[in-house]
Amino acid sequence: MIWVLLGVPLAVGAGLAVCGQRTDRVAAPVGVAAASVTLGLAVGAAVLRPSASAPLFIGIRAGFAVDGLSAVLVVTVAAVTVAVLVFAAADIGAGEARSRFFGIMLVFAGAMVVTVTATGLAVLLMGWEVMGATSWALIGFWWHDRRRVEAGTTAFVTTRAGDIGLYMAAGAAVAGGAGSLQLDALPRLGSPWLDVVTAGVVAAALGKSAQLPFSFWLSRAMEGPSPVSALLHSATMVAAGAYLLLRLHPLLAASGWGQPVVAWVGAATAVALGLVAVAQRDLKQLLAASTCAQIGFMVLAAGAGGVAAGTAQLVAHAAVKSLLFLAAGAWLSALGTKQLAALAGAGRRYRLVGVTFTAGVLALAGIPPLSLWATKDTVLAAALARDPGLYAAGLAAAVISAVYSIRAARLIWLPAPVEGNAAYDTERPGTRRVGPLMAAPLVPLAAAAVGLGVYALPAVTAAFERTVATRGEPGPPGWSLGLSAGLAFAAAAATWRLTGRARMPAAVTATLGGWLGLEAAAHMVVVRPTLRAAGALARFDDDVVDGAVRRLAAAAVGSAGVAARVGEVGVDDVVAGVASGARRLGRIARRPQTGLVHQYYAQAAAVLVVLVAIMVLVG
Repeated sequence: MIWVLLGVPLAVGAGLAVCGQRTDRVAAPVGVAAASVTLGLAVGAAVLRPSASAPLFIGIRAGFAVDGLSAVLVVTVAAVTVAVLVFAAADIGAGEARSRFFGIMLVFAGAMVVTVTATGLAVLLMGWEVMGATSWALIGFWWHDRRRVEAGTTAFVTTRAGDIGLYMAAGAAVAGGAGSLQLDALPRLGSPWLDVVTAGVVAAALGKSAQLPFSFWLSRAMEGPSPVSALLHSATMVAAGAYLLLRLHPLLAASGWGQPVVAWVGAATAVALGLVAVAQRDLKQLLAASTCAQIGFMVLAAGAGGVAAGTAQLVAHAAVKSLLFLAAGAWLSALGTKQLAALAGAGRRYRLVGVTFTAGVLALAGIPPLSLWATKDTVLAAALARDPGLYAAGLAAAVISAVYSIRAARLIWLPAPVEGNAAYDTERPGTRRVGPLMAAPLVPLAAAAVGLGVYALPAVTAAFERTVATRGEPGPPGWSLGLSAGLAFAAAAATWRLTGRARMPAAVTATLGGWLGLEAAAHMVVVRPTLRAAGALARFDDDVVDGAVRRLAAAAVGSAGVAARVGEVGVDDVVAGVASGARRLGRIARRPQTGLVHQYYAQAAAVLVVLVAIMVLVG
């Protein structure tokens, strides 16, 4: 069964992507049907818990299994994929390469299913890499726009920088004796390989989940189509890093230092990127920054030991954030803008979108009894058990989430702006309508965003913990529930009253609105030094290495010329001289040979006289 679960989205997606325009007409129904089949298979797999493996390399098997944690994740991924593809069927026009779009989206979702069901690091890496490649293709889907292509490249290169950690972890695992690369074998590694594997996994997870300092790539990823943003932000890609940390929590615990590092990075991201979300004037940018902040709660949970809490946060966030991005996409399609100032009155004009969007932002704000209030408090309970400082940071991040969420809700319900006074962007022309197919996924997603608040019930929490195979996680005390609810209501009320009346200082808006200058810092600290080093190495290669090779070659050619001249002038002259001398000696030797006998006698007599004279002289 598990092979079919993996094969349907990957095979159908690859087929649609390869076929191109020939299947554009049927791409949407085929894509939605494949996603629906995948959802049915995911539900069946969550119940039956199948596993399978096959030989991959010597000593390494390609293993897949649906256990408690992956059962929750595969159902979440499949459900969100269905909702997003239904929306995309109305959002992606007939002339926009629909077959390629739906094909890559299915492969993207299928790669996430591979990632969450993989039992070994080798197969997990394959799904991880396919997600990265397809995210690049989807963010830059409108490839004729250079800005979008550059945005996709920025996202791809940034996440790839973190992904190097997984390769480092795989190499260290093999060197440390875990040659099978099974995930459950990693915590048993000895020092120093355990620390190297932990560092690699943490770097890859933080990069994929857009945590500090990698967060800026998620801002650039907003250049992609709205359905891409909805899927990328909710159940795949950014959730993959949090999943990896939750899955490998035993590794973090075994290292000793992994848990506190991960927990504090998650807390810092939740606070810092929450403040970034408050300053945004673009709805998709606000939602992107809030994604970093909410993923920060999941990362905090992984570091604090709250595996069930972090998983519940992931599921609830998937429903909420897919709802909010699809609603933003519906307004973008209808009004041609995602600027918050220009969206004033959008909730009044498009009531269904406005009501469902409001349900989503209330859940995002942590308003009880909605979903993220319930899951957030279990994360805070895990943080409190670990370190009161982590709890304080998480509580501050929760208050900030209420601010940016209610700000967005207030702006869409304000009276419509006077024509010409609002800033519209130029991403696409507005159609002035939201069709029933586009609105269809919003209702069930809103129901999930509201209904998952039942997680706050102790019986539901305990059942969920048993599902993901965790025991004994601390529950939120009553005073904590009351404190977080009271702060959320207070922050929401203050924000509702002040939105549209008070403004942030320009310097603060510039800093936070620019995502803390993280991309500029990355260019200054990493990109520019790397390019300068590459340029210096290129010049060294051209001037020194190539110059030395060229000079050596010239010297060899010169030596050959000298040798040629020596050979032609010296040796050839000697040979010619010897030959000439031999000829002269031959002529001289032939002169006595006249053939006349009396001359021979005379010559013999002369020779005898000379010999006698020599003997007399010697004697």
